[in-house]
Amino acid sequence: MESAFQVKNNEYHCENVSVKEIVQKVGTPAFIYSQNYFVDRFKELDEAFSYVPHLICYSVKTNSNIAVCKTLSDAGSGFDIVSGGELQRVLKAGVDPQKVVFAGVGKTEDEIELAINTGILFFTVESEPELRLIAQVAERLGKKGPVAIRVNPDVDPQTHKYITTGKAESKFGLDIDRAKQLFNEAKGLSSIDVVGIQMHIGSQITKTSPYVDAIKKMLVWIEDIRTQGIDLKYFDIGGGLGIVYEEEQPATAAEFAEAIRPLIEDLGLTLMMEPGRFIAGNAGVLVSKVIYIKENPTKKFVIVDAAMNDLIRPSLYEAYHEITTVDQNKNGSEMVADIVGPICETGDFFAKARSIPVVEEGELILVKSAGAYGFTMASNYNTRPRAVEVLVNGDKYSVIKERENVDQLIAGEKFPEW
Repeated sequence: MESAFQVKNNEYHCENVSVKEIVQKVGTPAFIYSQNYFVDRFKELDEAFSYVPHLICYSVKTNSNIAVCKTLSDAGSGFDIVSGGELQRVLKAGVDPQKVVFAGVGKTEDEIELAINTGILFFTVESEPELRLIAQVAERLGKKGPVAIRVNPDVDPQTHKYITTGKAESKFGLDIDRAKQLFNEAKGLSSIDVVGIQMHIGSQITKTSPYVDAIKKMLVWIEDIRTQGIDLKYFDIGGGLGIVYEEEQPATAAEFAEAIRPLIEDLGLTLMMEPGRFIAGNAGVLVSKVIYIKENPTKKFVIVDAAMNDLIRPSLYEAYHEITTVDQNKNGSEMVADIVGPICETGDFFAKARSIPVVEEGELILVKSAGAYGFTMASNYNTRPRAVEVLVNGDKYSVIKERENVDQLIAGEKFPEW
């Protein structure tokens, strides 16, 4: 589908359900997602790589609600996790552990043990001590620890510095010399099964050229590793495919697949990918209510009931999200304002000096492209309960995460004995 959110009868709908109807029942702030958009984007990528054996592993950190995970699992997706908590989430969603890969630089012993006992496909190893800990835990359990070693190709993905992960100075992965040494060490460990090689260069990448450059480097190293007698099964090229937030023109799934096809088609390895934002980003919106309109001598503020604790990307990355009104019967009239939340931080904003349709107190606004890194990065700062999450399928909708309340937030807190 082109977009899950369309204007019908002068107001926004998600698929075939009125956004206004949903929030009248569940309140605001609210994250609303399109189930069919998740599936369509996954299938688009899956079909684009039909020319080669592959497994697309959705990046759970992007949007980790178990209903979203089950939706994608039912469509055939694998899963990329970065914590034991995410592993338990996907298992609760009914995911096959043999479709799960475990990344991240700081896996703990307990997380490693859980993953080995669960029977995941492989760990993405990011350092020498991590490999040794996996080997120790696997040996203690009398099992094998399947691993793919993450090699840092030192390629600039031309994205925001906070989401660049494949350059030499990154905390992620290993340079090729250290990676070669680690492959050799892994080959000699009886409790380790070396199954693959992995890279990941960043996020919100809109061009194919960084991937082409990185994969070209990786192919040379793959051949070198094979000469060491290591029988690789998987080549994991990570995720990072970009989406449209404003005026970006990211490569389509088909364009991306064709750009790297000459490099991977005859490689003889199963291709792995870990998309997140590409699947989830434009599957969701954040709906918020205008509380006040405030003016001072220099600017106008639209104060809404959502805040940086709900969607931190504008504050953290200076990220752009398109903002409009749920009611589109505006006759083209606009206003320029800062759209801000109630939190006691100057950084609590969704947009600055933004031209938006004229709004009034009590009106609903819609923050687009909020399906990725919205709820998963939310917090309870200022003792603010996190928003409700809603999933829409055709003309039906369901709450898939109840709104929190303050009693839940303080439930684990105690007075000391004294």
